[in-house]
Amino acid sequence: MPTLLLIRHGENDVMHRRLTGRMPEVHLNKRGCEQAEQLAEMLKDAPIKAIYSSPLERAVETAEPLARRLGLPVQIAPGLIEVNYGDWQGRTYKQLRRLRLWKQLQQSPGSIRFPRGESLVEVQQRALQEIESHFDEANDVVAFFAHADIVRLVMAHYLNMRIDDYQRLVIHPASVSIVQITEENTRVLAVNQVHTLSWPREKPEDEKKKSGRGQKDA
Repeated sequence: MPTLLLIRHGENDVMHRRLTGRMPEVHLNKRGCEQAEQLAEMLKDAPIKAIYSSPLERAVETAEPLARRLGLPVQIAPGLIEVNYGDWQGRTYKQLRRLRLWKQLQQSPGSIRFPRGESLVEVQQRALQEIESHFDEANDVVAFFAHADIVRLVMAHYLNMRIDDYQRLVIHPASVSIVQITEENTRVLAVNQVHTLSWPREKPEDEKKKSGRGQKDA
């Protein structure tokens, strides 16, 4: 079974001011583009077999540098799209913090539904369904580019955390969280890993021979 790389998109100019949600035409800013390139450099040696992305521009743009490095297409995965925040989408955080429902969101997020939007239970279920639909029997590494709440809800599932506790997980822009799934169990290898992670590079055969690694270990 596969190893899953759950990756949040890079920075944009809306994310710190408003609840972006599914707003169209939200693109990476300069810093976000740099993060996407750093991410591609970090993962260039990872044996990734497929790349899937939320359909929103900021997620696709984060995936593209890695896809170019690896010669893979960015495949759109609708189930990875950002939460449908309904009437909250586009509102400033200052406005939202005045709402009674916002306070309930901080205390018991699993119990609420965003006005004319989704519940977090529904979001977790459809994101997991999307991700697990791409499982196969091979030990492949698969990258999924999505959004902070999507990554947090998926990681909460694999960590056996309650949805009410999912906000304890911090997921930075362009961070990688890694889950390895086997027949016996599920192992969380990393949470919120930023671009300082380096993937071990497989040595070419000539380097292995020079170092003696082509021989059986003593």
